[in-house]
Amino acid sequence: MPGGLSPEQRLAWLRLIRSENVGPQTFRSLVNHFGGAAAAIEALPELARRGGRRIRVCARSEAEDEFAEAERRGVRFVALGETGYPPALAAVEGAPPLLAVAGDLNVFHRPAVAIVGARNASSAGRSFAARLASELGGVGWLIVSGLARGVDAAAHAASIETGTVAVFAGGLDCVYPPEHADLASRIVGDGALVSEMPMGWQPRGRDFPRRNRIIAGMSLGVVVVEAAVRSGSLITARLATEIGREVMAAPGSPLDPRCEGSNGLLREGATLITRSDHVIEALAPLIDDGPPPPPPISLAQAESAGFLPSEPADDERGRVLELLGPSPARIDEIVRQSACDPRTVLVVLLELELAGRLERRPDGGVCLKDVDLWI
Repeated sequence: MPGGLSPEQRLAWLRLIRSENVGPQTFRSLVNHFGGAAAAIEALPELARRGGRRIRVCARSEAEDEFAEAERRGVRFVALGETGYPPALAAVEGAPPLLAVAGDLNVFHRPAVAIVGARNASSAGRSFAARLASELGGVGWLIVSGLARGVDAAAHAASIETGTVAVFAGGLDCVYPPEHADLASRIVGDGALVSEMPMGWQPRGRDFPRRNRIIAGMSLGVVVVEAAVRSGSLITARLATEIGREVMAAPGSPLDPRCEGSNGLLREGATLITRSDHVIEALAPLIDDGPPPPPPISLAQAESAGFLPSEPADDERGRVLELLGPSPARIDEIVRQSACDPRTVLVVLLELELAGRLERRPDGGVCLKDVDLWI
């Protein structure tokens, strides 16, 4: 994004992403359709009303307060498309429009690998994670993890001097777990702390998978060291697979339940890792290919394009609604079968999404929530 956002645009971006029912994909659709975040904010109340309910739009004063608190804590908001935004994450569908960052933005331009694993990791698991992180950091790799107890903390601590990134599930002023506050402060020196959540946000259970998708998105590959069958590390591995990242795992004892999930990854085809050079060998082709390409539609272009919004006619809205149901449908099929202009279909979907009636699936499909309300 040449020159980056102006202060007024950055404020509008923060207001838009902090408004009710506006996630990263909805944000992108709104900005691309209305030609900028400010115009999208103006359109939100009417769009949601047409979708069936009112929503809370983030007030200007609320966003200004968050900016002030961030500045007080040395936190910057980096926008998707700006030079300080992690390039690998920028290429992921649904990347956060704004990242709150404390630390050195320059580390994001180094090749990154995630090291994740059990919170209650064994001594051997922690030692192996630390050795991997130290050796990989020593040859130029950026280590990414989630600041959790166990494997995450071991990987961060071993790569502080070479550069590591901790991704938060809550706001950057809400260190979790609290006992890692000192670790987080040490990371900032030669690395960075990252979050998409508002300042002051205490992490909830549902926020950790969102954090995990950022960990996977920032990295060329994910190494799993000790993970139970039901664990956040396996969620990170699954998300990494979905976005085309390399998934690697360290083998563990078949008698240790902490290794059942990571051993399962190996059975499913993950790359077996016992040394740092195994990681380098697995990821070398991804470095040789260069960084992933950016998304085809630029939010920077949208901010200056000045698109004019349009309101669907009742019969057009009806044709689109008729094609939606509890089963996912592809948007291109909805466009074809409804015989509506693609932008008209987009507006109807935005109306429903802002009203909390539409669900977007990871495969790109959309379906209605509470479908009985539309019968």
